[in-house]
Amino acid sequence: MSFKDHFSQQSASYSRYRPHYPEGLFSYLASQVERHERAWDCGTGSGQAALELARFFAEVIATDASEQQIANALYHERVRYRVAPAEASGLDADSVDLITVAQALHWFDQERFYTEVRRVLRPGGVLAVWCYRLARVSPAVDAVLDRFYTEIVGPFWPPERELIDQGYRTVPFPFAELESPHFEMEAEWTLPHLLGYLGTWSAVQRYREQKGQDPLEVIQSELIQAWGRPETMASIRWPVYLRLGRHRPVSSSRP
Repeated sequence: MSFKDHFSQQSASYSRYRPHYPEGLFSYLASQVERHERAWDCGTGSGQAALELARFFAEVIATDASEQQIANALYHERVRYRVAPAEASGLDADSVDLITVAQALHWFDQERFYTEVRRVLRPGGVLAVWCYRLARVSPAVDAVLDRFYTEIVGPFWPPERELIDQGYRTVPFPFAELESPHFEMEAEWTLPHLLGYLGTWSAVQRYREQKGQDPLEVIQSELIQAWGRPETMASIRWPVYLRLGRHRPVSSSRP
C-alpha cells in the first residue's frame, strides 16, 4: 500500500495552526499502563502528541511517513523522530508500553497496522486512537463552517474522512476495548488563526490544486460578519472521540 500524503505541502502551517490536545488526555493514558519506559506516537505529524507523552515516558518514538512533517516536528530531548509508515515501524517486538494515534488512523492500512501493534506492544500495553471533528465556535460561525465543510470543500475530502465523521465508531478495533472519559480540545483564537487552521485541511489543499483558487475566499466575508472584528478572540471547542484497547498476553496452553 502506497503512502497517501495529504499534508507535506502544508506541514509548516500544520505545525503552527493545529489545535492542541488536552493535557488531561495524556495523564489519563499514562495511568492506563504499568510501565512508562517507551511510547510510540504513530502518524505523529508535527509531534504535538509526542511532546505531551514525553512528560510521562522515558522515551517516545514518533513516526510519520511524511519526511516534511518530521522535518517540521518540534524538538524534545526524550522524543526520537523517524520517517516510517504506520505498518512498518522498525521497532523491536514487545518493546512499547503505549501506542497513540492522533487524528491519523483513517490514513492507515488498518489490518496491517494492527498486526504491527500486536508485534511491538508489550503484553498488557494499550493502544489509544482518537480523532476530532469540526470546530464549534458560535451558532453563526458554526453555520458558515458547516457549509464550508460539506458544500464547498466537501467533494475534495478523500473517502477516509468519513471515518472521522463517524467518530471512529465504525473502525474495526480488534482489542479488549476500555471505557474512557470524555475529552474536549479548547483554544482561544482570532479569526486569522482560524483561517490558518482551515488552510491546513487536506480538502482545502486539493481544492486549491484542482481549481487554482482559494476556497477560504468564498467564506471569508461571511465569517467576518459572523465573527465580528477579526482580531477578537473567541473560544473554540472540538469534541475528542477516543478509543482504547488493551493488548492482552496470550495464555499458554499445556497439554
